[in-house]
Amino acid sequence: MTNQKNQAMNIKYPIDDAHTFSVEEILTSLQTDAKLGINHAESEKRNTEFGLNVYQSKKQKSIWLIFLLQFKSPIVYLLIFGAVVSLYFKDYLEALSILVVILVNALIGFWMELQARSSMNALKKMDIIHSKVIRNGKTLEIASEKIAIGDLVFLEAGDVIPGDGRLVNSNQLQCDESSLTGESLPTPKNTEALPKDTQLGDRLNMVFKGTSVMNGNGKAIITGIAQNTQLGTINTLVENAEETATPLDKKITALSKKLIWITLFMTAIFAITGIIQGKKAVLIIETSIALAVAAFPEGLPIVATVALAYGMLLMAKRNAIVKKLSSVETLGSTSVILTDKTGTLTENKIYVETLHFPEEQLKVSIDNNTLVFENAQIEKSKENFEKLRLVGTLCNNAHLKNTEEKKKEIGDPIEIALLKLANTAEPNALEVKKQFSRLAEIPFSSETKIMGTLHKSTVGQLVAAKGSVEDLIEKCKGIQYGSSIQTLNPTEKKAILLASEEMAKDGLRVLAFAYKVGDEFAHDNFLNDLIYVGMIGFLDPPRLDIKAAIVSCRNAGIKIVMITGDHPQTALNIAKKIGLVDENEQAVITGKDLPALDSLTAAWKKKILETAVFARTTPKQKLEIADIFQKAGNIVAMTGDGVNDAPALKKADVGIAMGLRGTQVAKEAASIILKDDSFTSIAEAVAHGRTIFQNIQKFVIYLVSCNLSEIFIVTVLGFMAPASTLLPLQILFLNMVTDVFPALALGVGNGDNTVMEKSP
Repeated sequence: MTNQKNQAMNIKYPIDDAHTFSVEEILTSLQTDAKLGINHAESEKRNTEFGLNVYQSKKQKSIWLIFLLQFKSPIVYLLIFGAVVSLYFKDYLEALSILVVILVNALIGFWMELQARSSMNALKKMDIIHSKVIRNGKTLEIASEKIAIGDLVFLEAGDVIPGDGRLVNSNQLQCDESSLTGESLPTPKNTEALPKDTQLGDRLNMVFKGTSVMNGNGKAIITGIAQNTQLGTINTLVENAEETATPLDKKITALSKKLIWITLFMTAIFAITGIIQGKKAVLIIETSIALAVAAFPEGLPIVATVALAYGMLLMAKRNAIVKKLSSVETLGSTSVILTDKTGTLTENKIYVETLHFPEEQLKVSIDNNTLVFENAQIEKSKENFEKLRLVGTLCNNAHLKNTEEKKKEIGDPIEIALLKLANTAEPNALEVKKQFSRLAEIPFSSETKIMGTLHKSTVGQLVAAKGSVEDLIEKCKGIQYGSSIQTLNPTEKKAILLASEEMAKDGLRVLAFAYKVGDEFAHDNFLNDLIYVGMIGFLDPPRLDIKAAIVSCRNAGIKIVMITGDHPQTALNIAKKIGLVDENEQAVITGKDLPALDSLTAAWKKKILETAVFARTTPKQKLEIADIFQKAGNIVAMTGDGVNDAPALKKADVGIAMGLRGTQVAKEAASIILKDDSFTSIAEAVAHGRTIFQNIQKFVIYLVSCNLSEIFIVTVLGFMAPASTLLPLQILFLNMVTDVFPALALGVGNGDNTVMEKSP
């Protein structure tokens, strides 16, 4: 074992670009043994030196500070000044009335801010897991927070990964990284070193904190913990992302400033005139206070809150849970929606989409366990289809279980899709597996890119194989045409490869299938001289209701932009299918090509604002794209469901998380949560937001017109009959009685049915 005495201090940490290290280099760098790991004493020393595997959150504002900040407003300062002057002149009732209004408004703001305070609790909850770690050659199960830099962890199906790690061993290891990268499919892992500029989604030799193991097993050296992980980086981005003021807040603030200037102008004229006329200072001051009270529509915060709460209830009926009241109106003002692909525009499930045989290609779908052919029925390839269905069932480690409560799917999503294909006809997958007992398996590996299984059949033995088209085709010597089997020639190989490339261009994940039968095969060497039967193209399909929702948003003057961590071609294909871009569109900006925010040229900003599809983006880049659209004057809504979406969800003017598939982190960062994960619900919520905005416009006009008339009356009375001027208390009473209830009626109106046919 590597000598570890007092060497933790010599370890370079954090490690940049661990994916570029070879296995030997990472072991040497972290002074770890590939079989024994580090010892317990060394792990404690490293925990002391580098910290525990927990996030160090930024200290939150105290409750008292949040409350005090509610009084940070020019209008409030003016009213407080009026209350202080009233106290000085011993008008206690007037002072108390003004202070009550100030307090009610502050309490409303205080309560709303408390409701949307913490977006980091979910990240902490993700740490409450246990991991298997190898120390001194012994496998122990410890809390993830005790994981140290250089620890050797053992990973298997079902495990949540405790930290970022460099793989030193991989056996069919596949990880679900969709919440981090946006990839729909599990990522197969290996141990090969990679170039420095390899994108996050393509770092196949790394595992990442917070993702999960879907299949196989492996060992990894922990290279990053806590903040120095991809998830930790997102944590920092979420925590530091500044929440922008909502359009409603900005408009009300602008209105308040105008009212203050009007009040000060009228007060100044009155005071100067009063001094010239020799009026008493007490009268001048009292009238000035009355003007200040008259200028401020005291009912505005109350009526606005009720109107927004009413909108929140309407949205709840439409499957949108609103966490922050002002988000109701903000959504109605939205001019750009930045949306994730996986789980938002698509179903985040893998389906069989295309069957390709030597003599024909068919588009299919599965509806209620029935195979539906979209363009034509199988004519020449019925026997090929039966063989393909048999191979897909046998060369498969997934399971479909029906329980009393629900269907349970266990295994690789592609293999689950193959079982669903098998279950569209008799015998079903379970019965087929009983008929063909498994004798041996050659697992999929990054080297061979083929999986093969050997089975006992009624006529001897059967080999079933599936894998990448280019690799499996090299193992085939025959090709099946209906009931006949012919020798596979170079021309046919080329045609199969070209067909697979065309399917891949359509955004499909393509696998080839082959088989052979015989009396007996060697259990460790049976993947040769196979017979090719066909290919299947798999797709994470778009949601059925997406097209109509996108048309509705476009009619409403809203631009839709897809930002995903998935493959560019896959993203573009989905964008075309849902009508986000036309069939001839080829423009996709990838995260690799996107310049840093501080080095963007005017030309690049223009290009970003005109682009509808972004692929292979990092969480930071999503945040920056949202910022660019905001700085261009847009009200930005961001939708997403993954950990990688959380920073942008918080940064956007309104963040919308998916309630069913969304991670807890995304839900905490968002201000609106969709219970049905449907993009259509967003369009409906926008319509409600616009109705609420129209209602707010109506009652603000009503309130301001009332208050301006009060300012005019107080000023005129001050000149004409100083002794008869209205007192501040009288104006407060009039405002609360004549303003609030009529404004409430305006605030809960049904709105205009054509709101989604107009620009924001």
